[in-house]
Amino acid sequence: MELLPIPLFIHVRVLDIVDIVIVAFLLYQIYLLIRGTAAIKIFSGIVLLYFIWLVVKALNMELLGSILGQVIGVGVIAIIIVFQQEIRKFLLLLGSRYTTKGKSALESFLLGTDQNEVSQTNLDAIVKACKNLSETKTGALIAITRNSELEVYSQTGDIINAELSSRLLENIFFKNSPLHDGAAIIKGNKIHAARCVLPISENLNLPPNFGMRHKSALGLTEVTDALVIVVSEETGKISLADNGSIDYGISLTDLKDKLEQKLQAKR
Repeated sequence: MELLPIPLFIHVRVLDIVDIVIVAFLLYQIYLLIRGTAAIKIFSGIVLLYFIWLVVKALNMELLGSILGQVIGVGVIAIIIVFQQEIRKFLLLLGSRYTTKGKSALESFLLGTDQNEVSQTNLDAIVKACKNLSETKTGALIAITRNSELEVYSQTGDIINAELSSRLLENIFFKNSPLHDGAAIIKGNKIHAARCVLPISENLNLPPNFGMRHKSALGLTEVTDALVIVVSEETGKISLADNGSIDYGISLTDLKDKLEQKLQAKR
């Protein structure tokens, strides 16, 4: 008796593997974007419902499959509504990665200019200002522009465009100064704006000792590639936020080294 060849149930192509890798990468990026927020539970529920729908379709359960299909179809609109903040954050992050000063990354490369670069002298001035602010326990929030333009946030404060110096930074955050409440934005070798309002982080797992300055620092670095320095008014400790994470209570030496390293990496 001749045995007939049994056809394989699954035919795997190279494109199928590429497809799976891309989907896995996108899901991981979405997870990184919403982890620590209330949206992570909603997202997990949506993914679970979708996999149940796939199983139902594979088992040819027509009635249940039809119901779940309708729910998922209408759910696209619900996802846009529920995740509007996360979608906005993702688009802002995507735009800031590939645009510089309103131009594409290719145009910036061809032009070969970087007006957002901070000189070593002004980097020393920033560190010196943080040292003096820390010693007097004067709260400060300093955002340093890299590739991302921060004009949206600069417009919430007062445009200064003054030459950067440690004394000017200290005067801005002096408690009786009208500009002390908010963030100072540094663009290149100038203090571009002061008294600026930064977005608040939506991360629900932050330490209870983090005040509005630390949350604002994290919030800005979650949607842009800016570096944000925080000087705590309560403890005088210095922190540096970058890419949605924060190094809390670092020394002046570490601050200078990290700033040099991170700014150099963007050149």
